[in-house]
Amino acid sequence: MEWRRIALEFGISTQLGVPAAILVQSKSQQHRNPFQLIDITGAGYARDFQFPDQNDVVRSLKDFKGEFVVAFFGFAQCPDVCPTTMTELAQAKKLMGAQGVRLRGIFMTVDPERDTAEMLKSYVVHFDAAFVAPRSTQEQLKRAAAEFRIRAQKNPGASATSYTIDHSAASFVCDPQGQLRLYARYRAGAAALASDARLLLGGA
Repeated sequence: MEWRRIALEFGISTQLGVPAAILVQSKSQQHRNPFQLIDITGAGYARDFQFPDQNDVVRSLKDFKGEFVVAFFGFAQCPDVCPTTMTELAQAKKLMGAQGVRLRGIFMTVDPERDTAEMLKSYVVHFDAAFVAPRSTQEQLKRAAAEFRIRAQKNPGASATSYTIDHSAASFVCDPQGQLRLYARYRAGAAALASDARLLLGGA
């Protein structure tokens, strides 16, 4: 029960691990900075990716300099965590008013087998037409998972295509210079995202 509580608190599926760098952050460290999300400035991971998006345009974090980027790993058939997170991103963009055009949601699929480019096009546009959905091969996904320190575990279903995926449920936030700055736990809230986005964009 204690492991489940900690896992949910830090935005990770209950069957998966929590990055050690997140767990060791003390409450005093969190209170010394102005952010509502978890400050991981200087972390040596989640530095970049390079995959084609839903429109077959090769993307990397460098493409979004000048923007507040929130990268999240999930899959289109996810019943709860993914649509909740994507909805929060869309809500945060609205809360930011005119600055909202500089919030960029990046939905990185952990299910390249089922998440075709066409499916991802229809999925992300449901939340925001400007959101980007990179997709990779299974081998590329393994490398990206290692770089971002996320995990994804496929669970068989009744048929070959009805499987589910347990996956890390947190998001990674980059500042307008393209540097990793914040870690957003699952259900951190649109208000927290919008508030921290204003702080980071204000200094851009």
